[in-house]
Amino acid sequence: MSIKVINSDVPRPLANYSEASLASDLVFAAGQLASDFKTGVPAEARKHPNFPFYGSDIKLQTDYILKNMAKTFKAAGTSLDSVVKAQVFLTDLNDFNGFDEVWKQHFKVPPPRTTIGTTGLLVKDTLIEIDLIATLPSKPATVIKSDAPKPLANYSEAIRAGDLVFAAGQLASDFKTGVAARAKRAENFPFYGSDIQLQTEFVLENLKKTFESAGSSLDHVVKAQVFLTNLNDFAGFDQVWKRYFKVPPPRTTVGTSGLLVRDTLVEIDLIGYVPRTGLTHEVIKSGAPRPIANYSEAFTLGGLVFAAGQIASDYKSGVPTEARKHPNFPFYGSDIKLQTTYILNNLKQTFEAAGSSLDNVVKAQVFMTDLKNFAAFDEVWKEFFKVPPPRTTVGTTGLLVKDSLVEIDLIATR
Repeated sequence: MSIKVINSDVPRPLANYSEASLASDLVFAAGQLASDFKTGVPAEARKHPNFPFYGSDIKLQTDYILKNMAKTFKAAGTSLDSVVKAQVFLTDLNDFNGFDEVWKQHFKVPPPRTTIGTTGLLVKDTLIEIDLIATLPSKPATVIKSDAPKPLANYSEAIRAGDLVFAAGQLASDFKTGVAARAKRAENFPFYGSDIQLQTEFVLENLKKTFESAGSSLDHVVKAQVFLTNLNDFAGFDQVWKRYFKVPPPRTTVGTSGLLVRDTLVEIDLIGYVPRTGLTHEVIKSGAPRPIANYSEAFTLGGLVFAAGQIASDYKSGVPTEARKHPNFPFYGSDIKLQTTYILNNLKQTFEAAGSSLDNVVKAQVFMTDLKNFAAFDEVWKEFFKVPPPRTTVGTTGLLVKDSLVEIDLIATR
């Protein structure tokens, strides 16, 4: 399947990634920040220093980003009206309301969206990064509605685009009282049950309704991302997860600095498909290390490959010897470079087992525990990609294996 690299006149990034790629009738855009990549946050995306009480930085940055993304999609032959999936990373969730006011001005029908807190972004003073996927106008999308709780904010529950179903990230909220009563332990029985298990079950039951309304089911999920406010909750979450998936889909699990409803512990973001004759997913297994948790290495679906997020672990010892500096030679080598190399070599195996390669990657997301590691990470990145794919890079509060520094999440074509 051919991949077309998209270029418009938006500011060129300093790092090694493309603005967007077009493949399989989908446009995968890189995450965008409010930066001109020359001065930092440009004047038009920040309040004037002499008028500090006029305007709103988050509104100006959001508007700046979405106007640039409109240019990106126009260059790809589509528009913001055809966006089918959005992810938004905020450095301060207190900025959410201002962001959402601008958001609804740019979308006639707001797409499914996941919004989480991040520990940081790559340009100083940037407040938000926006990551979008769109379809082509010739492949119209359908908004999906079930009887799951309706969100307060401006986004759709899900969109079906062709065979694919893109769901909004879901939280354990009824959007009336906060965390729904069914998703929390009873006050008078504090030692019975588990909040994370109750919340996970509540979220998955609602996502089940979403996919059923789209003509699909959880059995047809091909990609999952999970954002936890506390990684200590992971084991309880994973116990519930395996009850809902006969063959657990590829999954990325990272820590987040916060979610949009008070006391929510987890947000789950899923992509699936509507089954039909001749279309089914295939589980991919390569020689890469087998995870301990309940997820698959990768799935193929038609011309696409969805890989699980990978970290630098052999899942036996933790971070393996080949992915860390030798303790007796602490000034030789770089942990982030070694971990990035280890991960990309494993992902190379994954995509080769799927009949693809790193050259066919159309979308990348990178989660880093310390953004100071970015420059060294990016040096390794460009060694692995002839044409670096669109990429979103954000900070995370933590990853699931001790001392791991980066998780890499990729989608490719075959």
